[in-house]
Amino acid sequence: MKIRDLIRSLAPSFLLNAYRQKQKDKQRQLLQNQKSKGEIWTKGDLVAQLKSIGIIEGDVLLVHSSLSKIGFIENGPKDLVEALLEVVGSEGHILMPNSPNASFQLEYIQHLSVFDVQNEASKLGAITEYFRKLPNAIRSEHPTEPVSCIGPDANFFVDNHFGNITPYNENSPFYKVSQMKGKILYVGVTLDNAGTNLHTLEDAISDFKFPVYHEQIFDVKVKSIDGTVKSMQTKVHNPIWSKKRQCDGLLPLFVEKNVARKVKIGHAETWLFDAEKMLEVMIESYQSNGVTMYTPKGS
Repeated sequence: MKIRDLIRSLAPSFLLNAYRQKQKDKQRQLLQNQKSKGEIWTKGDLVAQLKSIGIIEGDVLLVHSSLSKIGFIENGPKDLVEALLEVVGSEGHILMPNSPNASFQLEYIQHLSVFDVQNEASKLGAITEYFRKLPNAIRSEHPTEPVSCIGPDANFFVDNHFGNITPYNENSPFYKVSQMKGKILYVGVTLDNAGTNLHTLEDAISDFKFPVYHEQIFDVKVKSIDGTVKSMQTKVHNPIWSKKRQCDGLLPLFVEKNVARKVKIGHAETWLFDAEKMLEVMIESYQSNGVTMYTPKGS
C-alpha cells in the first residue's frame, strides 16, 4: 500500500477535509495566476483537444472531472460541457455521476431523510453540478450514486437505477456504459478519487470474496422530479473496506491490456478508458488471479 493510501485510511475525516480544503485554496490561487498571465482555455481549445484524443461523434462518454486541474477556462464549466456535447454530437451521449455525497456512504445514508432527485446538489465538483442542472439532463434515481445523462437514449442509461439494492449492477448507468461500448474520461482525476466503475466488478461477481458492503440494508425515500415520494432499499459500502482500496494500483494492468491511456485536457492529466474492455479485464483478472482494487497485484 502506498504511503498516501495508508495515511488516507488512518486519518480522521476532519483532518482529511482540512487537507483537501488547503489543496483547493492553493489551486484557486494557481488559477488566478494563470488568468492574469493570459493562460486561458476556450471552448474551441477544448473541442480540439477532445477530438485529438479520440472522442468522436456518437460516442457514449462517462465523464469524471476536476475543473481546477484543467486550468482557467474562459467560461468555466459551461465551456467544457458544451465542448463535450459538441464533439459527441446529436447522436452521442454524455453521462456524469453527481452523487450528493462526498464522504463514506454509510455516514451519508445514516443522515439521509429523503433523496430529492431534482434539487439535491452534486458533491462531485462544479462541472457535474452545472451538467446536472441543464434542462435536457436526466438524472437517475439511485440515492447514493445518481448519474445524469444527455443524449437521444438518455432514459435507457438512467431508467431502472431506482430500486436496485446496489447501484453498480446491470441496471446501472455505470454498467450500461460498458454494455454500449462506451468510454470513460477521467479529467484531472484518477481511479483513486473517481473509480466508480471499479465497483461494477463487485456487483458482477455473485460471491465476491470481500465483504465490501455494510451488513445493514437501508430503507430510503426518494422524491422524483414529479414530486412523488417512493421508497427503496439499498446497501452501502463498508467504510472498513473503503479504506483498503488501492484503485490506482490497477492502472498498470489497464495500460498493459490496452484498456486505458494517458492523455491531456487543458493542463489536466487525463485518462481515457474503454469501458467494455475495463469490465472484461476486471472480471478476467479477478477470476484468474484474484485482482481487485483491494488486491491490485492479485491474491
